[in-house]
Amino acid sequence: MNFYLKKYGFQPSFISTPPHPELGLIVVIPCFDEDYLIDSLNALWLCDRPNCGVEVIVVINAGINSPAEKKEKNRKTFESAQVWSADKNKPNFKFHIAIEEELPKKHAGVGLARKIGMDEAVDRFDQLNRDGIIVCFDADSKCELNYLQEIEAHFKTYPKSPGCSIHYEHPIDGTEFEPAIYNGIINYELHLRYYNQGLKWAGVPYAFHTVGSSMAVRSSAYQKQGGMNKRKAGEDFYFIHKIIALGEFTELKTTSVLPSPRISDRVPFGTGKAIGDWIAEDKIVFNTYAFESFEILKAIVDLAPKFRFDDIISRDYGLAPDQNNLIYAFLTEQKFQKAIEEIRLNSKTEAAYIKRFFRWFDAFKVLKLMHFLRDNGLPQQPIEQETNLLLTKLNIDDTPLNAKDQLLFLRKFEKK
Repeated sequence: MNFYLKKYGFQPSFISTPPHPELGLIVVIPCFDEDYLIDSLNALWLCDRPNCGVEVIVVINAGINSPAEKKEKNRKTFESAQVWSADKNKPNFKFHIAIEEELPKKHAGVGLARKIGMDEAVDRFDQLNRDGIIVCFDADSKCELNYLQEIEAHFKTYPKSPGCSIHYEHPIDGTEFEPAIYNGIINYELHLRYYNQGLKWAGVPYAFHTVGSSMAVRSSAYQKQGGMNKRKAGEDFYFIHKIIALGEFTELKTTSVLPSPRISDRVPFGTGKAIGDWIAEDKIVFNTYAFESFEILKAIVDLAPKFRFDDIISRDYGLAPDQNNLIYAFLTEQKFQKAIEEIRLNSKTEAAYIKRFFRWFDAFKVLKLMHFLRDNGLPQQPIEQETNLLLTKLNIDDTPLNAKDQLLFLRKFEKK
């Protein structure tokens, strides 16, 4: 049996038919209490075909304690997906619809559902002795027609890349949703892009989008890093940063995933929750991290080489007094003196030191820093205002003034 599956697998394989000899891409979709699954499956079905074979694994899931009406809805979704896919299955393009109704209360959720599907993908590729590509998608997402072709081409172009983040764009106008939802998603997606570009500007080596419906990994990388976690929310953030840590992580910019902007209460945070809060609170202004927080982050990143030799317990980091005090307080709270001593002790070269430094000062620590700064003197500010500060730092002339124009600009900017 495959070593990864033996050690980390959640359950035995559930697909009995052998994989097509040319199978190279497997798209995994978790599904719970979903109205749009068929639309998502159809978007994949309509894609231009890649050279390799494709499978789509849908894991319709519920916990042992999930409400009866949710389970009933899942069963209807399962039946409709089976009927829909019956005449779509071809030898080299197949849909596998699974239903898991009794997942343990402790772990039931999107993380475990992704893991079940992705572990199944490992088994499918293992049967062919192939390091195939496992693609994460969502049951309310759509994609551009070249989606599958571009994923296949990307991993051929970058043979050493363990995984990639795929460009995404939420729908921001139309008649499917009420205007308030489109307004909310404009601001929320702008916040995501502002944060990502703020990290890039600050110089951290792991500035990538971490959207669950918009990522792909090699089966070997997935196994090497212990597979998907069982988190009920934020599973994508934690998982993809394990893949980024392998190095040579890439961005796929030649196609787009189109996630839904709808309200959702299935997870405690994320897009659906953010839009729900926006509507419920009747917000007019969307607040985000103050840009000054990224200036402090950049100062820490720039100081990293100096920390290799200098004692960091200091109140002067070359910034304004208030900023110096914030850095001092945060590093002290995070026990950085002890951490830096260990990093120095185990780093014989500059390159080894930098690698260990950012293994400690990782994406999770950065998020802690942003929250620390938010709660200790740098409160959140309007997204449009802070985005323009960022664009000014990026030497962008004629910066857009409203959120929609800023979002459209950053979408194009990130695809360069």
